[in-house]
Order: sequence, then C-alpha cells, then structure tokens
Amino acid sequence: MTTIILWRHGNTDWNNQQRFQGQTDVPLNERGLTQAVAAAGRLAALNPDLVVTSDLSRCAATAAALGDATGLPVERDVRLRERCFGEWETLTRSEVAQRFPEAWARWLSGDPHPGCGIEPIADLGKRMAEMIRHTAERVPGKTAVLVTHGGSTKWGIGALLGWPEETVETLRGMGNCHWARLQHDTERGWLLVGYNLGVP
Repeated sequence: MTTIILWRHGNTDWNNQQRFQGQTDVPLNERGLTQAVAAAGRLAALNPDLVVTSDLSRCAATAAALGDATGLPVERDVRLRERCFGEWETLTRSEVAQRFPEAWARWLSGDPHPGCGIEPIADLGKRMAEMIRHTAERVPGKTAVLVTHGGSTKWGIGALLGWPEETVETLRGMGNCHWARLQHDTERGWLLVGYNLGVP
C-alpha cells in the first residue's frame, strides 16, 4: 500500500496575525522551527522514502527538519505552493474586509471565485491532486511526505477523493506542522486514513 503524508509547514508570524500569506514567501518563526523538529521526529518513524516540499521558505525549512532526521534529500516542487490570494496577500482578514467588502462577502458565503486575483479552488485542487498521484507513482508500496500548506492540503484531498466543495468545507483547517495521511489501495483506491495529526 502506498502512503502519502501531506504535512503543513510550521508557525509563522503572519499566521499569528491572521494575515493572508498565499504565495508570499514568509519564513518560519522560532515556534515554527521548534514545531518542525518535534513533528519531524514523529514522521521519521514512518520511514519515508521521499520528501518533497513547496519551494516557499516556510515549507522548505519545515522539510529540512525531516531531511535532517532521516538523511533523505529534500526536493522542491512549485505545485505544492499555497493557493494564490492575489490582492489579499500581505493583508489581515480585517484589512481585506475593509478594502474589498464585496469580495470578502463572497468569500464568507463560500464562493469559489471571490475575485481579486485569487486562484480558483478547482485549479488549486487539480494541481495538488496531480502532484499526489504523481508522487504515488514514484513510490509504489512506499511512503512519501509532501510538505505543503493548509489550503493546499484541504483542497488537494477534496479533489483527489472527488468530494464536492461543500463537503470539503466541513474539514477543519490543518494546524501548523500537522499532517494528513492518505493511502492508495489497489482495490479500493484512495483512502483518507488520518487528518490533522500531529504532536500535541
């Protein structure tokens, strides 16, 4: 059985400020670095065979902790980036609500296309699902860790499993340095066997 772990990066200052990061390159803070080392110890015990990370530094630094723990090289792939948030990137939630009230209202209502240059959910899900399938083809019967972002994890899982958007919305956001575990069974296909797993 092939296992794919989707591991969200550690904490950043922008996470704490509720600021939209998207594809802006924001580094881990000290808490995030500590989280990465702690989680890497747990993930190393799964004996991964491959580690691939988003090219953004908050993920690359998170992945480096697992590389250190396992001795594995860490690859980078832009497909693992977070959803692009267009004009909202660098802004807090309250700033977005003030500057883009109509788009913000569409966002809150669950509109997958709120505007402002935000990447459509369908595009995000498609690139993530393709990345997961491609990785599984590289490590049949083995385990790979993909270091990515919260939204990318959530919508990638939904697209991979064929869930409607309203079902995906019921998933709680992934905690910093937590992960989801997917397995591919030759008879049953893709299975979500764990979500929001992590070090307490």
